[in-house]
Amino acid sequence: MLYRLKRLVTIRFILTIFLLISLGYAGYSMYYKINYWGFSLAPKTRANVWTVEADVSFEADGNPIKISLATPKSSNEYKVLDQDIVAPGYQSSLEDGRLILTSAPREGIQNVYYRILLFDNEGAKGKVEAPTPPAPEAPFFDEKQKAVADEILFLAQKQPGDLPQQIIRLFNQIPPEPTVVAFMPLKKTPKATAEIISSLLAYKKVPSRLARGIKLAENKQSFEPDLMLEAYIDGRWKLYDLSTGQIGLPKDFIIIQRGGNSLLDLEGGSGSVVKFSVLKSVTTSFSLAGKRAKLANEKDVFDSSIYNLPVDQQNSLKWLMIFPLAILIIAVIRNFIGLSTMGTFTPMLLAMALVKTGLIPGIICFAIIMTVGLLIRALFTRLNLLLVPRISAVVICVILIIQFMTVFGYRFSSSIGSSAAFFPIIIMAWIIERASITWEEEGAFNSCRQIIFSVIAALATYAVICNETIRYIMFAFNELNLVILFLVMLLGTYTGYRLTELKRFRPLVK
Repeated sequence: MLYRLKRLVTIRFILTIFLLISLGYAGYSMYYKINYWGFSLAPKTRANVWTVEADVSFEADGNPIKISLATPKSSNEYKVLDQDIVAPGYQSSLEDGRLILTSAPREGIQNVYYRILLFDNEGAKGKVEAPTPPAPEAPFFDEKQKAVADEILFLAQKQPGDLPQQIIRLFNQIPPEPTVVAFMPLKKTPKATAEIISSLLAYKKVPSRLARGIKLAENKQSFEPDLMLEAYIDGRWKLYDLSTGQIGLPKDFIIIQRGGNSLLDLEGGSGSVVKFSVLKSVTTSFSLAGKRAKLANEKDVFDSSIYNLPVDQQNSLKWLMIFPLAILIIAVIRNFIGLSTMGTFTPMLLAMALVKTGLIPGIICFAIIMTVGLLIRALFTRLNLLLVPRISAVVICVILIIQFMTVFGYRFSSSIGSSAAFFPIIIMAWIIERASITWEEEGAFNSCRQIIFSVIAALATYAVICNETIRYIMFAFNELNLVILFLVMLLGTYTGYRLTELKRFRPLVK
């Protein structure tokens, strides 16, 4: 029994368990960052930030002033990013979703400004179901009004849709029904129409309320909020357009006030007017991650992460985070495919140089340095120099070659020559030395083959690390490096044939 347990609990088995755990952790972490911090799988995903400004103007009458203004709340669609009040001399506070401004007695025209920043909250945290409202109080209708209300509700049944839609469409019918005209007040305003419809719904025991909101449109200025109607139908609140009866929240529309409370209450003044303006700005979803974390009460977690570092340090880490993936590629190429390269991680360093130089100029520059370097190294072989002085001389020659090519590239505006300065000097010298020794011991064919395989591995690595999307994903979801760690360790337990050996050992495989 113990023997079977030892056979089961092998290094490969343990590493597989850790790999599955790291996959689960990485998957949950990615899900959490996307849904709660606003990360995305694509770099530079745009997010709209809306600046909504309310301009309240009135004439003070010399008495103490109190202003109560309804303000937008965070919802399923939008989150409040920041808010600002410009009201010199006023004391301000926020109470139950309303801005309260108070001041000592004043006279003359007064202007106060309330500014709020909103961002798209689709798919984010904070979605809650609205509680079931109590049954509305029945409106006070006399016998004549009840008869007219019954007739209106009877006529409304001929309209399509649910009850609120039927009533709204009946009230907007052209020409209007005489019964509807008789039921309306003398001064027909959108608010009066909404209140009449709401009273008819209350007559049928359907809870309803008025709602004011604003359409988020770029550079929209000096407008009044739109009035809509909400009714509790089929177990949930539904929003209705009072002009069409259409159900649902319009696109880029935010509710700023619900229920019987007014949009603006004023004491100590008269002639109050509220005008709104909207300004749109664009930012990246990644830059809003800290704000989203703060709203989700996770600011301390975000502040302790790499995403709170200065931008220059984040840019450095973006390259470091891509290295594990490049290492995995090299490990697969050497241990599974079986390509023999000049050094273990030389292809990765060459790939980094190609990122700086560009693919074609970098390859041409590498070929020139290698050709000239191998010719000089062949000359050094005839001098019978000791190992350390010989390698040192090769390094110096590589420096001189790069220097000459850089000056040549600048003189003739050649990108190929200018790219030479980005190649790692010591690595290039080592490749030249290693290729020369292989040439002498195993022949020119094996030496050229290893150089070609090194370039192929470098190109495969280059294709990965130069991809902006991959770099972004490895930085934004850096827990994937744990998965890569266990993949590399599992690859280290592979003892089967490499792909390049299958042809060579085909008779043994059979």
